[in-house]
Amino acid sequence: MKDKKEIIESKDQLIQYLRDGEKSISEFRIGTEHEKFVFNIHDNSPVPYEGDKGIKSLLLNLTRFGWKEVFENNNVVALERDESLGGGSITLEPGGQFELSGAQLKDIHETFNEIYEHKNQVSEVAAELGLGFLGIGFTPDWQRENIPIMPKQRYDIMRSYMPKKGQHGLDMMLRSSTIQVNLDYSSEEDMVRKFRFSLAIQPIVTAIFSNSPVSDGKPNNYKSYRGFVWTDTDPDRTGLLPFVFDKFMSYESYVDYAIDVPMYFVYREGNYVDLSGKSFRDFLNGRLNEMNNEQPTMSDWESHLTTIFPEVRLKKWLEMRGADAGNLQSVCALSAFWTGLLYEESSLNSAYRLIGDIDIQELDELRLSCAQNGLESKTKNINVLELGKDLLTISHEGLRKRNKINANGEDESIFLSPISEILENQRSPADIIISNYYGDWEMKIENFYKNCMF
Repeated sequence: MKDKKEIIESKDQLIQYLRDGEKSISEFRIGTEHEKFVFNIHDNSPVPYEGDKGIKSLLLNLTRFGWKEVFENNNVVALERDESLGGGSITLEPGGQFELSGAQLKDIHETFNEIYEHKNQVSEVAAELGLGFLGIGFTPDWQRENIPIMPKQRYDIMRSYMPKKGQHGLDMMLRSSTIQVNLDYSSEEDMVRKFRFSLAIQPIVTAIFSNSPVSDGKPNNYKSYRGFVWTDTDPDRTGLLPFVFDKFMSYESYVDYAIDVPMYFVYREGNYVDLSGKSFRDFLNGRLNEMNNEQPTMSDWESHLTTIFPEVRLKKWLEMRGADAGNLQSVCALSAFWTGLLYEESSLNSAYRLIGDIDIQELDELRLSCAQNGLESKTKNINVLELGKDLLTISHEGLRKRNKINANGEDESIFLSPISEILENQRSPADIIISNYYGDWEMKIENFYKNCMF
C-alpha cells in the first residue's frame, strides 16, 4: 500500500496509482454501496442530524452491533467495522441519505447476507427511534430547503460551488439516492474494455432500475428523475466520458481527464481547505498559490478522485453509478447483473460485441431518453428493452458459469429475478409506482412511505 503522505512529483505516480488497482482474476471482489432516505414515521418528514431521534442517534445506536464511530469536529459522521465482524462502513450523504459501503466480497450470496444483516440492524434501531428508510431514487415530496444538512465540511464546500455549475447540483446532493457496484480489473486492457462497455450500457441500467417518477409531490414526467438531475449538475465532472471510447484510451487518459477536473478541497490538519474551482494540474506543478505552491500528496489525489462523478468512475476499481436506489432485492440484482457481465470472460466478450461501434452522440441521447422514458427508450440503433433482455441472458449465463453456490445449491443467477420480472412485464419500478399512484394509492404521497421502504 502506498504511503498516503507521499509527495506527488510527476504524473507517472498518478498513473501508477491506477495501475496498482490491478488484481489477478482469482482476487476479484464485489463491492456494493447503497443509499436510502431516513424519515420520521409519524409525519414522513426528513430527519435532522441532532436530537434524541436524529441521524446522530441512529449512528450511535448502531454501535451495539460492533460499529465504531468516525468523528469530524466532534460530530459522529460515519461508522466503520473491523473485518472480523464483516468490514464495510456506514456514511452520510449531504441530506442525510444513509449509505452502507459494503466490504469487498467474493460473490453475491455474501452480498445478500451483508445487506440482509444491515437491513436487520438499521431496522431494529430505527423502530426504537420512530424512523423509517425509503428505498427510492429521489425524494417524492421533500423540498430542498427543508432537508437538514449533515455536518461535514466537504459538503459545505460542495454546496457553495454546485449552483455555479448546474441547475440541479443541490438536488443531487440532498434529494437523490443511488446504488453502486464496484468491480475489479486485471490489466490496463481489461480496465479499458470494462470501462467502455459499462459506460455504453449505463443508460440501459438506468432504465431498468428507474425508480424516481415523482418529486415535489407530483409525477415529474421522468422514470428516473435522479438520472435526469445528473445531466445538469456539473459538466466538468459528470457524464459519459467520450475519451474512454478513443482508440488509445489508457490509465494516462483518465489521469489527464482527472487532473483537469476543477478541485473542491484538500484536507489539512483536521480541516477541509476550500479550493473549489482551482486546478489540480497547477497543484501538481507546484503553482497553486492557495497552497503556498506545495505539491499534492497521494492522499490529495485519492480525495480528488472521489469528487469526480461520471456514470462510471475509475479509482482502483470501476464504479457503476447509473441506478436509482431501491429495496434489498434490487440492490442484489444490480450487483449480480454487473458481476455476470464483467466477471466471466466469455460473457464479457459476448456483451461487448452487442455494443458495437458506439456513437457518442447517440449514447448521450440515450442517456437522457432512458431517464425520461425508461424501458420505452429507443434510438436509431438501440432498442433499450431488447438490449436489456440480451444483456440479462448474457449475465445469467456468466453467473451460471461462475458457479458460486449457496447452501441450497443455487448459483448467483437467483438474484437476477427482479430484472427478469421487469423486462418480461416491461415495467420498471417507476412504471409500477405511477400505476399505483393513479390507482390504489389515490395520488396520496404518504403511500410512498408505506410501500417503498428499503
